[in-house]
Amino acid sequence: MLTLSKTQQIIIGVTLAALIIVTRGHHFASINSLPSASLAVFFLAGLYLRPALAFPALLALCAGLDFYSVTFQGVSNFCVTPAYGFLLPAYGVMWLAGRWFAKHYSFSIKAILPLIGSITVAGAISELFSSGGFYFFGGRYPDPTITEFGARLAKYAPHQFENIGFWLAVAAVVHIAFVLASGVNRAKA
Repeated sequence: MLTLSKTQQIIIGVTLAALIIVTRGHHFASINSLPSASLAVFFLAGLYLRPALAFPALLALCAGLDFYSVTFQGVSNFCVTPAYGFLLPAYGVMWLAGRWFAKHYSFSIKAILPLIGSITVAGAISELFSSGGFYFFGGRYPDPTITEFGARLAKYAPHQFENIGFWLAVAAVVHIAFVLASGVNRAKA
């Protein structure tokens, strides 16, 4: 089981919020060459942050950044539809996968399969919620079909998994470095 001090959780929480701020959409702090970290951040928040309040706080941050971008930065509101609410279960799945993995965490090779499995399943379900919600309920496509959705999913889902994989690989490197640098007994980490 993964356990962190309150101070460690605060540092991680601030870091995750900053990661969302610099990678989400097109707003004042956007760094366009970095992939979106939103889905990975929700997984990591579920993994590292014990207070349940972190989930709605991150949701509010994402919605606030989107609102700011559309309202004050002139970003297209194409994705802001009635389906925007489908981001709640999309992010919630990632959060819950992180929570699940935190209970199964160990600093060992045997944790890799549950880690990859939880990320893969949660990422797929999250993509179905976000893309499926937008496609079928966003009102942007007049005659949505399962066939067309499948084609769109095959086109856009790999990019989402690349984003998730990139940020979780970065997080894994940082996590491993901190565990090894702290000298913590691997069995207790």
